[in-house]
Amino acid sequence: MAIPFEQRNFHRELLELVEKLQAVECVPRLLLHSCCAPCSSRCIEFLSRYFYVTVFYYNPNISYEEEYRKRVEEQIRFIREFPAKYKVDFIEGDYEIHKFYETVKGLEKCQEGGERCFKCYRLRLEKTAKLAKEKGFDYFTTTLTISPLKNSLKLNEIGLELGKQYEVEYLLSDFKKKEGYKRSIELSKEYNLYRQNYCGCIYSKQQIANT
Repeated sequence: MAIPFEQRNFHRELLELVEKLQAVECVPRLLLHSCCAPCSSRCIEFLSRYFYVTVFYYNPNISYEEEYRKRVEEQIRFIREFPAKYKVDFIEGDYEIHKFYETVKGLEKCQEGGERCFKCYRLRLEKTAKLAKEKGFDYFTTTLTISPLKNSLKLNEIGLELGKQYEVEYLLSDFKKKEGYKRSIELSKEYNLYRQNYCGCIYSKQQIANT
């Protein structure tokens, strides 16, 4: 009997996949959407042992260009400094803040973690899926599942749907598991990474300011 989607252990499924890849000595190409250097740190540490990773930085939700540039620079610096087993590449997406506002129009007052965030997940993951298909990647996935504040179930649901739509494999994940989030904090300290207390959008920043 199939396990209901909401009860699946996405981290265990990822581990089972990389074991199979190792058994056949296969190193696929993976397009990894990244929200920021701190969240990407543990994801890159793990994934670069098994994949040729290209980090795709696409985050139109970031409300201020100065903040956006700072996060991009930190992402590039971490990739440059981290001793990955397989070389990690980088692609910077366009800073399309207008697309974020168009996507979440009417949902401005939603609580953080609700429908507005789900729309934002889809916006970023769809751009990643399109690029993965265009560039011939074997898989795509996102660092977003490492955050305790992000809905991994929804992210994986959207990712699988987009994978089918664009005919490219979505890599299931729940990077926060097995102290993944804790490890990202450790790596952030080790590399002195700039960390933020909000996702990047103005609504998240306002919610934090009001608490």
